[in-house]
Amino acid sequence: MKNIADLMNYRESVKVIDATLRDGGLVNDFYFTDEFVRDLYMANVKAGVDYMEFGYKASKELFDVNKFGKWKFCNDDDIRKIVGDNNTDLKIAVMADVGRCDYKNDIISREDSPIDLIRVATYLNTIPGAIDMIEDAANKGYEVSCNIMAISNSQEADLRTALDMLGQSPVDVFYIVDSFGSLYPEQIERLAGIYMEFATKYNKKVGIHAHNNQQLAFANTIEAVGDGVDWLDATYSQMGRGAGNCAMETLLGFLRNPKYNIYPVIQFIEKHMVPLKKSGVVWGYDLQYLMTGLLNQHPRTAIQFTKEGREDYSEFYKEVMAHE
Repeated sequence: MKNIADLMNYRESVKVIDATLRDGGLVNDFYFTDEFVRDLYMANVKAGVDYMEFGYKASKELFDVNKFGKWKFCNDDDIRKIVGDNNTDLKIAVMADVGRCDYKNDIISREDSPIDLIRVATYLNTIPGAIDMIEDAANKGYEVSCNIMAISNSQEADLRTALDMLGQSPVDVFYIVDSFGSLYPEQIERLAGIYMEFATKYNKKVGIHAHNNQQLAFANTIEAVGDGVDWLDATYSQMGRGAGNCAMETLLGFLRNPKYNIYPVIQFIEKHMVPLKKSGVVWGYDLQYLMTGLLNQHPRTAIQFTKEGREDYSEFYKEVMAHE
């Protein structure tokens, strides 16, 4: 049982990472205005958020630069136009997907870049590629984390092998990622125990990135906090792919650390997130995402259902059941 003192107090080691631009960018193809991005940056600074993820370092060979906003590619100059020299306590992060980025060329030496943290995203079957990227980023001077995606589909033996391999790399943090929003707090507790075992063995940190298909992103995140997980991803108004993520406003409301301030988050949501939803950008919990979450399926079918404006939920349920 969790110690009530752990909930009443705060842990200095906890870090909050804002993933609004990156995960939220999957909803609108990364077309955010500079005003939106600048205001989000300032809101994070004022709120005491530890890291802000600007988007992806995606390959310009694989992805058409004319079909996405600039935060799909996170050119260093574009980041610098927003943050200047970033003379703040907020650190800058980007995500690099195994097999979807040209990391050797597009990620330059840290001393020449405004970026502090490279977040490597991988599946279990691409761990060797992830380790190569981790070593490259670490050699260039960056902090490095590794997001192991779709963990709800993994076998425990494979996960343990992967964590042991990652533990021997220069990675700083390994992440529990509930890509399908299918996990429950009891499962998070068990997974956190496995991750913490290897984190302790290799002197690493553990993070969590939750999705809200079953309205459990916040619950799973605070469960992880109680299990010793320190790095916590969140997005403003839960904005993220499909059902979205753990909401920044609920997370900062839960954390007792006086360095965090929820008021700038509320101001930003009022100015930008509410109008963004009214403009027709769609994300967040809905029945179709619940169904894919319950069935531990990738939300791509639910995303397509949403794009088509369908409301025949019972028919969709039969369709996704047929994929089982």
